[in-house]
Amino acid sequence: MGSSETSTGTAHNSATESGTSSSTHSDNDVAHNSDSPPFAETEKVLASHNGRIYEAKVIRIQYRQNEWSFFVHYLGWKKSACFCYSWDEWVGLDRLMKYTEENLQKKLAHEKDDNDKNTKAARASQLKSKSSNARGKKRKSESLVKEKAAVHSEKLVSLQIPPPLKKQLVDDCEFITHLGKLVKLPRTPNVNDIVKKYLDYRSKKDGTIADSVGEIFKGLCCYFDKALPAMLLYKNERKQYQEACPDDIIPSTVYGAEHLLRLFVKLPELLFHANIEMETMMQLQAKLVDFLKFLQKNQNSFFLSTYHVPEDIENSTNKPDD
Repeated sequence: MGSSETSTGTAHNSATESGTSSSTHSDNDVAHNSDSPPFAETEKVLASHNGRIYEAKVIRIQYRQNEWSFFVHYLGWKKSACFCYSWDEWVGLDRLMKYTEENLQKKLAHEKDDNDKNTKAARASQLKSKSSNARGKKRKSESLVKEKAAVHSEKLVSLQIPPPLKKQLVDDCEFITHLGKLVKLPRTPNVNDIVKKYLDYRSKKDGTIADSVGEIFKGLCCYFDKALPAMLLYKNERKQYQEACPDDIIPSTVYGAEHLLRLFVKLPELLFHANIEMETMMQLQAKLVDFLKFLQKNQNSFFLSTYHVPEDIENSTNKPDD
């Protein structure tokens, strides 16, 4: 990650220009492949997500490692409403269908089957029998297998944010966009402090710390410094940023866990553009997931429970910058 500092800005630019064609790397790959993509940019499609089918639109297309990937936006979900969840994602061919009347009927039939299954499951849950427990374990096992297969097929880093931290993101969004409050700066501990605490924690637990791990989290701080002004601020945080971070001030020395957690919502897409080898990506994913667990473990001491009201508060609802 330490060598990918400049890729953050590049990734953001490509992420915000939906009309732009696939990257240079992608164009070169396509040139060596005679097949054209089965879906076009701006095309309306049907996409599966967590076992359900949604209407979506193709935003960008890439050809990597002999496979087509499509960046889709799920229709009906407000893009970047807050950092609670990223509704846009890269998917493989196995999760897309043409938007046709026949496939729409399949979607309706699929939803009906889901409703029927949910009704039967609700009734079955009332019967406390061994057979019921066995079926529940089987469903859970099948679900886990499907989730692992999806991550493998898409070849993307998967960062599942723990539920308590998801709630933290929801509260963060509520404080800033609806109540007009701000995180009081500078934060203690700041991002650099938190990363140092994590490395100390790993060193004590493992007895040593590999140089590669240190480089990963040095790179994480670089990503944060580049990404914060570009994509991690809500609109009404802009003025505060300009005052808190003049040219000679690094954001990771001023901001804390609240803004660092927002980065993890954006990281999967940023890392997708970093051209990292799959084996290295899996190692990176494991380290970042462990770091999220560390944040959750120290949630009470790292995160603010309340935000402050700025003197020049404007009583309006603000949206995050694109």
